[in-house]
Amino acid sequence: MPVADSVVLGRNVKIHHPTQVNLYGCSVGDDTRIGSFVEIQKNASVGARCKISSHTFICEGVVIEDEVFIGHGVMFINDRYPRAANPDGSPQTEADWSVEPTRVKRTASVGSNATIISGVTIGVGALVGAGAVVTRNVPDYAIVQGVPARVVGDARKNKKKAPGFSARAAVSE
Repeated sequence: MPVADSVVLGRNVKIHHPTQVNLYGCSVGDDTRIGSFVEIQKNASVGARCKISSHTFICEGVVIEDEVFIGHGVMFINDRYPRAANPDGSPQTEADWSVEPTRVKRTASVGSNATIISGVTIGVGALVGAGAVVTRNVPDYAIVQGVPARVVGDARKNKKKAPGFSARAAVSE
């Protein structure tokens, strides 16, 4: 079954094509939308009012806070030095490695085809450009792009797009 019984779904979660996702052992917050061909693994969590676009992979150890946008084809990684086998040639098991947690803080946005290396935190309201490879922490409200991702701006400078910016306030400016 594409959405396992072990998944905890909040209220009004919208999974556009439930037969085209793979969710198991994870939690998804209220009013979150999940596109086709998304995998969310055990011990991962997605907050409330998020949008997880198609073809995205959210692995074990990833925490996505509330109101986060994840673009198409975003890949999260939970092990910096993955191996299929141990030095003696025996296949690795879960006992042979440990998850490096990754966090995406509230109101951040991650552009399509970005890769997020394990162990990093993407700050509040930060914006990760499409195709970026995030190898270290992203400060709150930073705009990062490139390979490896580098800070190129401040998301608060575009008031109409900044998290928490009120449309009503924009009209009165």
